[in-house]
Amino acid sequence: MATIYYENSADLALIRGKKVAVFGYGSQGHAHALNLRDSGVQVRIALELQSRSRSKAHEAGFEILVPKDAAAWGDVLVVLVPDTVQPKLYQEAIAPALSAGKTLLFAHGFNIHFKTIAPPANVDVIMIAPKSPGHRVREIFAEGGGTPGLLAVHQDASGKAKSLALSYAQGIGCTRAGVIETTFAEETETDLFGEQAVLCGGVSALIKAGFETLVEAGYQPEIAYFECMHELKLIVDLMYRGGLNFMRYSVSDTAEYGDYTGGPKVVTKETYAALRQMLADVRSGDFARQWIAENENGRPWFNQVRSREREHLIEQVGAKLRSMMPFVNPVSIRPDQTEAPPQGAAEAKDEKKAVAV
Repeated sequence: MATIYYENSADLALIRGKKVAVFGYGSQGHAHALNLRDSGVQVRIALELQSRSRSKAHEAGFEILVPKDAAAWGDVLVVLVPDTVQPKLYQEAIAPALSAGKTLLFAHGFNIHFKTIAPPANVDVIMIAPKSPGHRVREIFAEGGGTPGLLAVHQDASGKAKSLALSYAQGIGCTRAGVIETTFAEETETDLFGEQAVLCGGVSALIKAGFETLVEAGYQPEIAYFECMHELKLIVDLMYRGGLNFMRYSVSDTAEYGDYTGGPKVVTKETYAALRQMLADVRSGDFARQWIAENENGRPWFNQVRSREREHLIEQVGAKLRSMMPFVNPVSIRPDQTEAPPQGAAEAKDEKKAVAV
């Protein structure tokens, strides 16, 4: 069984006694920084002079430093910029300032696990990964609650790394809900697999396949959209509250029967084989190497696919229908848009994953 820590396992005084430099002020960055400050922690934000997040951090009342100065100032360096940005930031700004007694903290294990960042042996390397988009980390904390999180210690030079990690988790509210102990490898591999197989890749492909099947058969695209995308939230919300059993209890018997008969036809032995291969590619580092190479090459394939996907018929139909439903707080992404919409609207661009699901 998993080891889970709560409020009584953490000492907030530990992180309050540290100077915390938060690198990045995106979804996760703003949430961590604001929650820590509300918990009585001394926080400064590390941003480049040209960063578009500087105005947001300034409006929130934070002192902003360029990354090199923040790395020199901070005792705990919290790296919350996108995975693909972290190695360059680390080499140019963070590594020169690392000295015995400092702590590197991540919210995703990608670069440590795949060794694109290799810290010296005299610093602690820890991870606190909230299992929620950043805006919810902030909102739930402000309401007096917290989001669950993961804790891992990669390097314990001080002998106190785990205690400090728990203190940090308490500072951002995770110990209110529970913090599960894991490893950098387990967090990274399960996270990458989950994103590809289920949360993003699997769900997106299944939605499009269902939509296209109905449209090709002559049904109205608007009807297909409601059946294959819009109503998905209703089903997921039931699962979120009470698992598959509560979802099946809540839907009609006809829908439950279709669940049992239809699922195995979609997720076949071949599907399981593909999932196992995806996991093998994650664990071997093949996926990471491909993604790193794509970035180093300027993202030609990624940008082409992103552009094509944004023009899909389901997106055109969905944008029209969502504009008629203000209660869903609709958001539109332009085909050429690279920056995320305002905070709370499209948190998939959080700066953990820019972390993650």
